[in-house]
Amino acid sequence: MVRFTCLASGSKGNSSVLTGGSTRILVDAGLSCRELFRRMELAGEDPRTLDAIVITHEHSDHVHGLAVTARKLGIPVYFTRQTHKAWVDQVTPKVKLTYAAWAEARRQEKLTAEAAAESAAEAGGAGDEGLAAGVPAMAEEPEEEGCEPEKTAKRAPSDLPQVEYFAAGESFTIGDVTVSPFTIPHDAADPVGFVFSAEGVRVAVATDLGYMAPNVSMQLRGSDLILLESNHDLEMLRDGPYPWSLKQRVLSRVGHLSNDGAAEYLEQGYDGKARWLILGHLSETNNMPELARIAAERALANHARLLGNRLMLANQYEALESICF
Repeated sequence: MVRFTCLASGSKGNSSVLTGGSTRILVDAGLSCRELFRRMELAGEDPRTLDAIVITHEHSDHVHGLAVTARKLGIPVYFTRQTHKAWVDQVTPKVKLTYAAWAEARRQEKLTAEAAAESAAEAGGAGDEGLAAGVPAMAEEPEEEGCEPEKTAKRAPSDLPQVEYFAAGESFTIGDVTVSPFTIPHDAADPVGFVFSAEGVRVAVATDLGYMAPNVSMQLRGSDLILLESNHDLEMLRDGPYPWSLKQRVLSRVGHLSNDGAAEYLEQGYDGKARWLILGHLSETNNMPELARIAAERALANHARLLGNRLMLANQYEALESICF
């Protein structure tokens, strides 16, 4: 069985669960661990059965609950190398060092070096053993058998049970699921979308698109289910409360796909093969579900199989009903 459950989609958090055979994958972790678990349980998904987490990109609405969730479950996280680095930089506390603190640190380093030199000189002709006796040991002492780290030791925010790397354009497998990542146009370090294949079913996740790039359209071909971005209504965005700089970002070719952009793809680039279409990442400020649905339905006039209950709109606050194949 292949099953897809969209737990949340929007600017406040994105996450879905993909089940293929006996493998269960969390796609992004943009909600808190507690909220992810709550929504999974409400949707009939057991969080303890998750096998891995795959990440599209490092923006907070896709990784907010990542570290806690991965550590809680003890499961691997799959990133591109650039996305992992960007995420680590993002969650690592920044330490600001004043000039006075820097100067004092340098002074202490100098004093330590001078003391070491004096100790070495006092050792005289004692040879290497005498020299070593005057210099503080740098190598770590071997741990006693069975020694465990103290439970009170704090974890770094970026600590994960296991990290696995992939590259866009190179498929890999997680259990019974083949994962095919592809590059998407978005303002992140190395953003990707995914096509998941299991038991002859293809499920595509393509949100956070500045525009429908040819490679994305090609990857979506033959999909049985597509989660597609329909982020904003152009007039609502232009007349809305966002500052001009943010409007420019959303409208750019590395921003977000509008209702019109999604409709253009559905009318001109979509191959008509999908049994289900989910419109996702709808803006609460610059869109309305009715506008996104109307634009998609008009574009799908020649694809009746996707009208009615097979065209769904994901939202921010509750999981959609699971789709099974």
